[in-house]
Formats: sequence, structure tokens, C-alpha cells
Amino acid sequence: MKKNNDALEGSVFLKSLKPPRPRLGAALATGAASLVLVVTVIIGSGGRQADFSGDLDEFAAGKVAERDVAAEQPLSFVDEEATRLRLDAQERLVPAVFKYNHTVAAEMREDYNRFTTLILRFFREEGISLEAFQFAIHAEFPGIFSNVTLGALFQAPDREGFPEYGSITLEHLIETGIFALPERGLEIYNPDVVELLHNSGSRTERERIRFDRLTTKANFRDAANRFIIGENYPKPFDSIAADLLSPFVKENVFFSPEDTKQRLEELNARLEPVIREIQRGDRIIRKGFVITEEDMVKLRALHMTLSVREPRIIIARILILLMLYGLFAFLMGRRTIGRILTLPEVYFLSSLTAVYFITAFLLRGINFSIRDFPSVILLPTALMVMLPSILISSRIAIILSLLLPLGAFLSGVFDTSSYILALCSGVVASYSLRGVERRMDLIMAGFIVAGANCVATAAILLLQRTPPSDYPFILLSGAFNGIVSGMLVLGFLPPLEHVLNAVTVFRLIELSDLNAPILKRLLTTAPGTYSHSVMVGNLAETACQDIGANALLARVGAYYHDIGKIEQPDYFVENQTVYNKHDDIAPRLSATVIRSHVKLGVEKARLLGLPREVTDIIAEHHGNSVISWFYNEALKREGADSKSAVNMEDFTYPGKPPRSRESAVVMLADVTEAATRTLKKPSPARLEKFIQELIMNKVEHGQLSESELTFRDLETIKNAFVRVLAGYYHSRIEYPKLPREAPVSNGNRLPEGGAP
Repeated sequence: MKKNNDALEGSVFLKSLKPPRPRLGAALATGAASLVLVVTVIIGSGGRQADFSGDLDEFAAGKVAERDVAAEQPLSFVDEEATRLRLDAQERLVPAVFKYNHTVAAEMREDYNRFTTLILRFFREEGISLEAFQFAIHAEFPGIFSNVTLGALFQAPDREGFPEYGSITLEHLIETGIFALPERGLEIYNPDVVELLHNSGSRTERERIRFDRLTTKANFRDAANRFIIGENYPKPFDSIAADLLSPFVKENVFFSPEDTKQRLEELNARLEPVIREIQRGDRIIRKGFVITEEDMVKLRALHMTLSVREPRIIIARILILLMLYGLFAFLMGRRTIGRILTLPEVYFLSSLTAVYFITAFLLRGINFSIRDFPSVILLPTALMVMLPSILISSRIAIILSLLLPLGAFLSGVFDTSSYILALCSGVVASYSLRGVERRMDLIMAGFIVAGANCVATAAILLLQRTPPSDYPFILLSGAFNGIVSGMLVLGFLPPLEHVLNAVTVFRLIELSDLNAPILKRLLTTAPGTYSHSVMVGNLAETACQDIGANALLARVGAYYHDIGKIEQPDYFVENQTVYNKHDDIAPRLSATVIRSHVKLGVEKARLLGLPREVTDIIAEHHGNSVISWFYNEALKREGADSKSAVNMEDFTYPGKPPRSRESAVVMLADVTEAATRTLKKPSPARLEKFIQELIMNKVEHGQLSESELTFRDLETIKNAFVRVLAGYYHSRIEYPKLPREAPVSNGNRLPEGGAP
């Protein structure tokens, strides 16, 4: 029960300021994890690289150096200026990209074929004059051909072969491409060649063509003549070929800014930065010499390296990391999660933290093949958060999702992009498991994390201006991380449940199966106790649902709370039929037998490997209350002055008052279910009054003083019990007896007033 006493609250506050007494195992586990973190920071930061410390302002290009600066360890760094010059030079070598237009090419072929069909028809007609031929062509193709060209074509001796010669020449020009060169924009690309993209079906062919070999509308006559000379066509055709083909020539190759930009982005993605090497002992700055710009580049690189590797930075990071780890250890206590962690849980969390930092450090050294993208996309942060959320507490998962990425960032293991991605993945993972009831829900949580990873990854890609061609692979990697995390949780969960003896929702569902061997044995040996336990489970589950406690834990605890009665079931009234064994033994011995079922139940629970929370319910379901009936019976037998002779401890249950809401609810459900069986005609009003007395009796005897139940909770619990029991004990209609000779009815219907 929560007490609203100011003095008591003050004492609790003072007690909260008192540091908790350390446990040796927990202290060793946290110490080992802290040592791993410290070593990770030291190894990741490295040692001192040069005998240089101080401000860069004392050095400047063109200034005479006042002291030497030498490298004590080898150093590699990226020369940003040289890398930029390399990029500019390589970009100038990228050719402008042109695309072939098949539609225009088809139009040229169609127009020329229409022309050749027409002239061949006239060539085959007898008696047609030159004038008629010219008029016919002008009528179909007005203003395109001159009379001189048409006359030369008409009068040529082998004129019927000209259409084929022209078709071959035009096809060559079409396939080579008639380029449409823009007036401006090509000067920033390769000045010698262009790239032609030729899409043929599902295949794309790339061809590089020299600028001086490009065919345009301006120089197509020269290109056509070069081709015709190589083909050995008749002289009359050579003289008029260009004039015959020029009306049909169109530009069918056009500049593509999009494809050219993509080529530039591909180049940027493949660009290898310029790496400079500084050997051990190299003098970067020489005293008395003028400092050059190249010297300053090396000095700046050395200064940036020292800014993360010098001892004071390493010490600062270690202190920050230890402070965060101390905050983490503090938040893992009763004040946050409501209980003290067990040693296996402390070992688990310490190991998880150490593994996370070591894995993050190792992944940092992996070249991810995608430039400037963090390799933390391979780190399953969601897995590290989801396991504690299910096995221990969702509050711990939220704390881990915040502190693990922050610790890795402040210790230098994560950069900003890695921190954003890990934080997003962890926080979403901690909230995605709320209300999880089935193992399939873990897979769904993995898909939720995958979606969050994709959003965070896309934001990072946009900030880093990553080429769009890299997006699919990176986004799929982020989604794969989330999905695999959910699957790995599904695989790791069963063994960890048993190692930590965790009270997860999945394990509680397994334990709630009434076909479990221990419950089937309870049904066989103690059927009354079994029926009582099932009813207590219904009462406890309903009440816990109403007050917001763990209803599944209460139901499982109720099923198992009396398993100690399996050994001697006949000594408990719910299993007795006619004969009561307590009539033949002394009250003290009877009390001993009754008391023993709690201890036997705890022992059986430990042998079965039941979770600690369920075992606590078994141990606490009677608290340390007195077995009043046998105690009073002993007082009667000893006489009036028997209180000094009868020791109340002999009639007191060996447990402690319930320390959790679920355990307290099971205690109240246990006494309520047993006591209400003695009521005759239990109406809702009588049930409410009777249950109220039972609950207040527990309050008055201090059995609820250590639980977290409030008086409002007790009122809610009472109403839940009344609702369930009123439905169980509801009154029924008394059916009249049938007469010995019932009248015959029509069909199969009973006579009016007959019982069904």
C-alpha cells in the first residue's frame, strides 16, 4: 500500500540519497565493461604523432619558422587541394553524352523510301518526258529538288540503281548519326571526343567518337562524299548524290545533359582521394626556413590528427564515457525500473554494452565501398535495444537507445551520420515492441525498424549529396539491418529467456498452458486445488487488467501458487470429500502441514525453472499471515491462559508480504475465492460486502504494506472480483419436473410449459 505520510516520505527521500550497497558480482561486471570501453577509446584514438602542440596561428605560408616540427610516427592524410585538382582534371576528361533518336531516323527512311518509290515508278513508264517527270516530282516534293538535279537523275544511263545507292549512303549517315551540336555548354567537357548512347532493344551501346569525325547538317555533304568514294558508285551518281539526299537529312543525335551529369556523378563516386604520406622523423617545418603552402597543408593535417589523438582529448573522452556509463548504471536501479536487477541481468547488460562498442569500433575500420557513408549501417543497434526490452524492461530499452549511440559518438567511435542513424534505429526499436504478444510481432517490429532506417538513411544521403545511383544499395542495406535485427531477436530470445530466467510475455504464454505436466499432475492429485487455482487465475487476471498491472503474470502466478499442495493434497479442505485428516492430529501439526505447502511450492518452482516473478508470487501469496483457525483451536485446547504457551510463530506462514502489485492481487484473489465458497446464496450485494471485509482484513494486518497498491486500486480490485464471482454464482431458474406420462405433442415439440 502507498502511504501518504509526510514524515515517511521524507525518510524515503533521505534513503534514496544513500548510495546502494554494491554487489561484488555486479561491481566486477560493470568494471570489466568500463575497462573494455576505456581500451576501445585508447586504441581508437592512437598515440601521439608528432612533437607539435599549440596553435596553428604561429605558422603561416611565407613566414620564417621559429622552431622545428617533426613527425614521430608515420602519418597518412588526404590532400584536399590535390584531390580537388584531380577531380577537376578528371571532370574535364568526361565526354559530353549524346543520345540516338530512333524516331527521327525512321522518319528519314520513310521519306526517302517514298521518294524512291515514286521515281522508280516513272522510270519504268515508257514515253514519259523529262518535263513530265520534273512536274510529277515537284508536285509530290515541292521546292525540294532543282530541275538540274532532276534532269541529271532522269538522263543518267543507269538511273534505276541510283535509289539503292542513295539508300545505302543515307543508311550509313543515319547509323553514324547526324549530330545536333548546341551552341554553348560543351566547352566544359572533353574537347576531343563525345560519347554516343545507342539503345537497341534492352541493350545500350556506348561509342566514343572524335569531334572531327562528327557528322552534322553543315558537313553531311563531305561525310556523304567520303562514303561514296569508298563504294565506287558511278560518276553520275557521285555528282548528284548530296543533292538527292540533302532534303531527307535530319539531326537524329542530341545532347543529353542528364546522362552527362550521371557520368560526372559516377566519376565522383569512383574518385580516389590523393593520399600523402609523412614518414617517421620527417621534418614538416624547419627552423629558419620560409614556410611554404605545401608545408602548411602537412601541418594542418598533423594538427587535425593530434586534435583527436593527443592525451588530453583521450582523457576527456574516457571521462565522458565513464560518466555516461555511471549514469547508465544509476538508471538501471529500482528508481527507474522498479526493482533491483539480478546478477545475470547485470552480466547481460554489461556484456551487451561492451559488445556494442567493440563491434562499432571494428566496423569503423571497414571500407564500406560507398564513399562517405558510415559503416554503422551494418551495426544492429536495434538488436541491442530489443533484447533488453523483452527480457528485462522497456524502460531499460529506451535508456539504452539513447545512451549507447551517445556514448559511441562522444568517445569518437561514431561520426555525426553514424550517431543519427544509430539513434533513430534504437529509439524506434524500443517503441516498436510495445504490446508485443506473439513471436511474429518481433518480425513486424523488424520491418518497422527497417522503415525507420530507410528514412534516416535517405536523410543522411541527401545531406551528403550522395549520387542517386548509390541510393538503392544503401537503402536496402538499412532495411536489411532492421529486418535481420528482428529475426536475430527471434533466434536469441529462447536461450536468453532460460539463461536469465526472464519473465517475458512469450514465456508466460507457454507457462499459462493448462496442459503443462505440473498442472496436469495437479489436476490428477489435487482436483480441488486445480479448480481453485484456475478460478484464482481468472480473478487475478481480470483485476490486473482493470488496474493496469501485468495480467498475464498474475494469471500464471495464480495457476502455480498452490503447486506445493501436490505432495499432501488430502490435508487441504478443497480436496477433501468426507474425511478430514486434521480431526486426528494436533492443531500445531496441522498448521505445520498447511504452512509447508508454500515452501514446497517454492522448491518445485525452482526445480521447474520458473521465472523469479512467478516464484515470488508462490512465496508471497499468503504473506506472513497467521493460520487463524488452527491458532484459535490451539488456544481452546490449551485453556484460558494458553497465549503464553502457544507460540504464534508456529501458526504463521513463512513468506513475506507481497512486494509487487501482481503478487498482492493473487493474494487477494486467493483468499476471496476460498472464502466466498462458504457463502450461501451469494448475491452481488453480499459478495461486495464480504470481499470488502476480506480486503480490509489484509490491509489491517499489514499484508499489503509493501505492495504498490493504492486504495483506488483496492476499490477497482474489489469491483472486478464482484463482477467475476457474481457471474460465476448467478442464480438459475428452477425447472419443474416433467409428469410421468407427458401428453403427446405435434411433431418433436415439447408440450407448452415443458422443460427443454
